[in-house]
Amino acid sequence: MFARKIILLFFCISVSLATKIEVKALNFYSDENKGESILSGDVEVKRGEDILNAGKLIIYTDKNRKPIRYEATQNPKFKINLKGKVYKGEGDKLIYNVVDDTYEIDGNAYINEPINHQKLCGDKIIVDRKKNIYKIQSKDNKPARFVFDLKQK
Repeated sequence: MFARKIILLFFCISVSLATKIEVKALNFYSDENKGESILSGDVEVKRGEDILNAGKLIIYTDKNRKPIRYEATQNPKFKINLKGKVYKGEGDKLIYNVVDDTYEIDGNAYINEPINHQKLCGDKIIVDRKKNIYKIQSKDNKPARFVFDLKQK
């Protein structure tokens, strides 16, 4: 019981470009042989201005223990900054590929850019930060949706 109360974990991981990632959670489990760390309970990840919140997060690492992939489940929500614009989103599962700098939102995928009132909805949304590309996929004949306001001048 005592350990549960003190397992509020703060650790910083240095990744390429010396970007600091701060992760905190109520519970933490790491298997260095598998190269995975599992965090659960009020998980929060901060990288610069980007924030991810979820009930569970798995961090996959390479042989040098550097993060290569994050998988967030249990109500993942995020706020990311792309090219000076802030986007908020959520879905059933969020995957961040560190090397490719891509986000994949699977299941009930939703992204909102509040300033310009733009929304993306679908079964899967992929955001490629390096190439500034957005892909929306849907299945079961449900249409992907892109909602935006037309500004009159």
